[in-house]
Amino acid sequence: MNQILNMFMRLVMRKMMSKGIDAGFKGASGMARRRKQQQQPMGEIDDYGNPTGRSGSTPKDTSERDRIRAERRARRAARQQD
Repeated sequence: MNQILNMFMRLVMRKMMSKGIDAGFKGASGMARRRKQQQQPMGEIDDYGNPTGRSGSTPKDTSERDRIRAERRARRAARQQD
């Protein structure tokens, strides 16, 4: 009886551990994907590696910024509904 109980406990614990490890890897890969998407290109850099102050990644006017923010809000809202 004790051997059967031990076999059952090992089986259950093995499944729980593998599920936890799989969930951790999925979360880590998702985090890397999100981080990669969030990286924005840097502005211009001179010959010495110093930023020149002209950043090509920022929107030129507030209407473009507002449009981008509205798109982000819409994406977040769509993800939360899923």
